[in-house]
Amino acid sequence: MPGEPALRVATLDDLLRAIHEERRCEIIDGVMVEKAAADEGHGGAQSEVVGRVHAPYNRRGGQGGPGGWWIRTEVHVALGEMVVCPDIAGWRRERVPVMPSAWPVPVAPDWVTEVLSASTAARDLGVKMRAYYQHGVGHYWVIDRQNQLLYVYARGDRAYELVLTGSPGETVAAPPFVEVEIDVGRLFGIEG
Repeated sequence: MPGEPALRVATLDDLLRAIHEERRCEIIDGVMVEKAAADEGHGGAQSEVVGRVHAPYNRRGGQGGPGGWWIRTEVHVALGEMVVCPDIAGWRRERVPVMPSAWPVPVAPDWVTEVLSASTAARDLGVKMRAYYQHGVGHYWVIDRQNQLLYVYARGDRAYELVLTGSPGETVAAPPFVEVEIDVGRLFGIEG
């Protein structure tokens, strides 16, 4: 609208300043956006996924699995002009033989997991999901704590396609990590 000041586009310097102030932020569509602080349930879900996939996949040859991945939590990733910080991200070593030391990571992951919170769900299922797809992320997992569901998406021709839905009481082998089973209830603190 005429007369209103133009919004200033957030920069990497702005993001670094926020991180230095111990704020959890991302740059989405040019705007600095705060991520929700992880509560116990969020952290538990994130830890459960990492606990299942890290050892078998995050090595050359893996421990009890095929290896071949870099698995990281809460790492900033550049997706064009956006800088996102997925809860968990993974890069195939065959595509990314050496994990970049640059900040933010300049290479889109092959797999991302987001744990939904009330304040981030719309963003995680909207603009970030579209950005992950547009930048070639092959697999997108969404842990919906409110409804106690795990959604597993694979990159289709025009959008992500839902390939698996898991709920408490089920054990799933979710792509791309089909060699390990995940007790879905444990993602929500339900011991089975």
